[in-house]
Amino acid sequence: MVPKVEGLSSLSNVLATVEQLSNSSSSLDGVPPLLESSIRFAGLQMTQAAGILLRIPQEIIAQAMVIFTRFYIGPEGGSVRNNGAKDVSAASIYIAAKLSANPCTTRSVCYVYAYLMSAPTREAFPNPPPHNPESYYLSEGSYHSARALLLQTETIILRTLSFDTKVVIPHHLALTYLQTLGVLPPVPSSTSRELASRTLGYLNLALFSPQILYVTHQPTSLAVAAIYLAAREVEVKLPSSEWWEVFDVEREELGFLVVALRSCEGWVKAEKDRWRETRCPLTVDEVNLETKNMT
Repeated sequence: MVPKVEGLSSLSNVLATVEQLSNSSSSLDGVPPLLESSIRFAGLQMTQAAGILLRIPQEIIAQAMVIFTRFYIGPEGGSVRNNGAKDVSAASIYIAAKLSANPCTTRSVCYVYAYLMSAPTREAFPNPPPHNPESYYLSEGSYHSARALLLQTETIILRTLSFDTKVVIPHHLALTYLQTLGVLPPVPSSTSRELASRTLGYLNLALFSPQILYVTHQPTSLAVAAIYLAAREVEVKLPSSEWWEVFDVEREELGFLVVALRSCEGWVKAEKDRWRETRCPLTVDEVNLETKNMT
């Protein structure tokens, strides 16, 4: 991972290196890139759904999603053939919540994931349709097995990330930048509310980006790109000068992020359509079976 920006450690994250982006442990284990991207998206979607059901604040959910993404980065990272997306998702939520003011018990995490895994398709997240409660019932013995796996996966994630679980989320930064630019007054209007809402919406959408933007770009850059796009859509006039440079963002990086953010929605729709009739493999056994069927 690339070290944090010197002097801005409180506003920066550890980023993936070029070598880590070139290869992943999953690809070295024979998982096709397209399937790997689908599994990552499904795992992130499950993390989001679990956070909602656990009533965790969005900031903590976003941190868990970044931890999930980081775990599978690079040849030294985890592989979906050894550590299933469902297990890594659960452990990521558990880790992020543990470090916050909203910790979750192992029992609540295990129960929520049993509930989510009982859904026939991923389209049902976060509220699976009514079906047989026995499909997500955990006996005491099953719970203790699930708890042991949760804690084991937590240890694997922490070891893989060298215990660096600090994640800076750009949401608060974006709101501060909007105030600095003078487009989010103390008493917001309907337009400024819409601007803030769309800005945060882009930052939430970026968590699912196939370009894994949260591990390749700093929070300041993500916040600026989201503001730029939201302002154009809401038709809010920003300073005519190159205002993004005030926040240490280059024009080239801003252009890349704008294109990436615009493409996210279409990619998410395509992924949902691809797995509409079935569930993307989220466990080691399901991945091995899917990989075998594709060969």
